[in-house]
Amino acid sequence: MRESEAEQVIKQAYEAWDAEEWLRAADLFGRVLAHFPDGERSAGWWYDAALAHKFLRNWGKAYELGLEAAARSPRGEGDPAFWNLGVAATVLREWATARDAWTGFGIQLPEGDGEIDGRFGQACVRLDTAGEREVVWIERLCPTRGRVVNVPVTAGRRYGEIVVHDGEPKGERIVEGRRYPVFDELLLFEASALPTLEVTVSAGTPDDLDALLGLFTEHGYGAEPASGLELLCACCSEGTHEQHRGSRAGAQPVSLAAPEEEARRLLERWAGETVIGRSWSGLEIVG
Repeated sequence: MRESEAEQVIKQAYEAWDAEEWLRAADLFGRVLAHFPDGERSAGWWYDAALAHKFLRNWGKAYELGLEAAARSPRGEGDPAFWNLGVAATVLREWATARDAWTGFGIQLPEGDGEIDGRFGQACVRLDTAGEREVVWIERLCPTRGRVVNVPVTAGRRYGEIVVHDGEPKGERIVEGRRYPVFDELLLFEASALPTLEVTVSAGTPDDLDALLGLFTEHGYGAEPASGLELLCACCSEGTHEQHRGSRAGAQPVSLAAPEEEARRLLERWAGETVIGRSWSGLEIVG
């Protein structure tokens, strides 16, 4: 392939890119890279080819091409080639490569080998379940994985599951003046064994409801009152949204994540801690 022909193919590749024809774009980049793997602009083409396969969720090719892109990119300078390789390596559980990619990006990791289990702070993830979307809170375990710490209301999703999320925030949540990014989910990495239940509770005061939520949290389970849920349109969800913490008294549904018998035990314990003001009814498994 002559350089003039390569220029035409690259032009076609970016036309396909603009049309979001990811597979065609990746194939065209590949045609040129087979002849010019180490040209002046080749690192960018390797990156774009890998990124196209990431968009396609073709993680094997994203990983293979990502290795080539990262090998031609500067380390420690936040180059996105390392980020995309880190995501693909994580999805494939190639932990040595993932660790090297995050380090190459410039992120300090906890010491050790194998799966990364760190504390990277809180964030939000927009779950996507067959087109049904829900924003939940996560505790980040690494730059691209997080454990869900809400009880999702979307059918089939569970408290405690681990998800892989994208690196570019799509919106943010503000709580008590602090900003948290909202990332899009890429895939469910690890399912949760905890079932989702629903119960109606009556709390005499907001503190009573807080006591219930805290009790489940202390035991490693989840509790989500209906009063804590907010419905947002797509535009608002992807923008900046301020959330206010606080519980309300009265009767309301509460979603729980716990084994059924354990949930009953904790509900009875909660209700029995005061003479009046706390009761529950109608516990059932919903997911």
